[in-house]
Amino acid sequence: MIASHIVILGGTSGIGLATAELAIANQARVTVIGRDPAKLDAAIGALGPRAQGEAVDATDHDAITALFARIAPFDHLVIAASGGAGAGSFPAIDPEGLRRGFEAKFWVQWHAARAALPHLATDGSITFITAASSRLANPGTSGLAAINGAIERMVPTLARELAPLRVNAVSPGVIETGWWADKPAAMFDTQAGKAPLGRAGQPAEVASAIHFLISNRFVTGVVLDVDGGLHLT
Repeated sequence: MIASHIVILGGTSGIGLATAELAIANQARVTVIGRDPAKLDAAIGALGPRAQGEAVDATDHDAITALFARIAPFDHLVIAASGGAGAGSFPAIDPEGLRRGFEAKFWVQWHAARAALPHLATDGSITFITAASSRLANPGTSGLAAINGAIERMVPTLARELAPLRVNAVSPGVIETGWWADKPAAMFDTQAGKAPLGRAGQPAEVASAIHFLISNRFVTGVVLDVDGGLHLT
């Protein structure tokens, strides 16, 4: 068993949903948070009776704070909320788009982590989900690198400051999720092929890494690459 109660912010699809599935398979009780009621209902229906759902917009920080107080206590928080804004060449990037990218990912994850603190088990954990763009130095991704890099740089400091609560992050590479739905298929194939393993990852493979960070009580301050070796390129 991973824990008695795991909260997954952004758990209705992709990596978040795969994490919920694995947690339930390991006998945890899961609260899945998503903003789309229809997707939330579908996810809870598939996950079964060990899961409960809460429809909240993660960018509404007051609502998230109130929700955490209502569903408390919980043992672990996984923050899978994300956003797609912030990409583009540096001369052409839209500053407002970059701000939206920070609001949708960095500030959502930052506020969620802080709002959870009063309600987390002292020996529990927070797991952020960032992205390989933080370190790949790919042209056209400076905004994404800034968003994800800002989260990653918090991890070791928070691991010391908040101990014995454990703080870690998972940094996925190209994963076959809906994040790529509005992007050209050729881009997906090209980026996936750059990894030494030569393929895209699956949400379940990232979920397995999250499970490790949640369940191993002697790991903290780690940013774990789950990218098929893409960070080596």
